[in-house]
Amino acid sequence: MPRSSLFLLLALSVGLSVTSISLPTEASAQTHISISVGTNLNRGRGISCSQGERLLRNRGFRDVRRIDCRGRFFVYRAWRGSSRFEIAIRQRDGRVVDMRRISGRR
Repeated sequence: MPRSSLFLLLALSVGLSVTSISLPTEASAQTHISISVGTNLNRGRGISCSQGERLLRNRGFRDVRRIDCRGRFFVYRAWRGSSRFEIAIRQRDGRVVDMRRISGRR
């Protein structure tokens, strides 16, 4: 077998093996994100009012509204699924201290 054919065969086999190894895997969305009283949203670090709003959005809430951002606790209202919740987050460490369902369907 000529040297150029051997090189071509080797390049082809390496190319095929790399193609099969580097195929992307199918992405899957996390559909259920748990949050309850005691959940730490910011790994124990203090948060600002806008950070609390963003952290709730990242946890699956939508239409997050700031109700009260004065003092030690930040209070928000937000929708999750077909329910509306009022959530209180401690400013000092980002921990959820209260979460109440305040209404059902829109």
